[in-house]
Amino acid sequence: MRILIVEDEHKIARALGRALEQESYAVDIVYDGDEGYAMATTEPYDLAIIDRMIPGEYDGIALVKELRAQKIHMPILLLTALGTSADKAKGLDSGADDYLVKPFALEELLARVRALLRRPTEQQSVILTAGDLSLDTTTFKVTRAGKEISLTSKEFALLEFLLRNQGRPLSKETIISHVWDYEADVLLNTVEVYIKYLRNKVDAPFSYPLIQTARGFGYKIEAK
Repeated sequence: MRILIVEDEHKIARALGRALEQESYAVDIVYDGDEGYAMATTEPYDLAIIDRMIPGEYDGIALVKELRAQKIHMPILLLTALGTSADKAKGLDSGADDYLVKPFALEELLARVRALLRRPTEQQSVILTAGDLSLDTTTFKVTRAGKEISLTSKEFALLEFLLRNQGRPLSKETIISHVWDYEADVLLNTVEVYIKYLRNKVDAPFSYPLIQTARGFGYKIEAK
């Protein structure tokens, strides 16, 4: 596995590089957004770790957006010192797959890297589908059987997470940890409420359900 680090603080970049190399990853390090863009668009990477506030024509957010516009769908972990919910939302909405606030423990970063690399490559595309359901992660457009479906941001995030794990039963705890903010105080029945919202919009108006209950475990989405 080959990882690109785009981080202008040299000490942090070197520490990340050493930690990842100890885990047997191949690591390339650059220190600004322009170099990051050049490397990411010309070399094959399995994952990129990008600091949000980097010098160059592209800051972290702009770099992520441009890579997604260039149809580069490798997982991206965005690093930042900005930790508000609004900042996280902006980072994720730019196309990043995960968001880690400084300071952080190396163990947590390595765990997040492993989690991102476990995602099946075919599920990292911009368009996620299940049967006649389609979700565009760039335009945030959701359609089923050609009919556009209006979702709230949280409903969209929940549906995207289900689609990225299509056919795999997901516990309520797993859903909460991936769909809700780390600081959010979310109860298990909140997941039930949002699953009901999704079913009313994604399943009820159509001929067959896609969102299924995995008895005693949680939920999954799966086409016939």
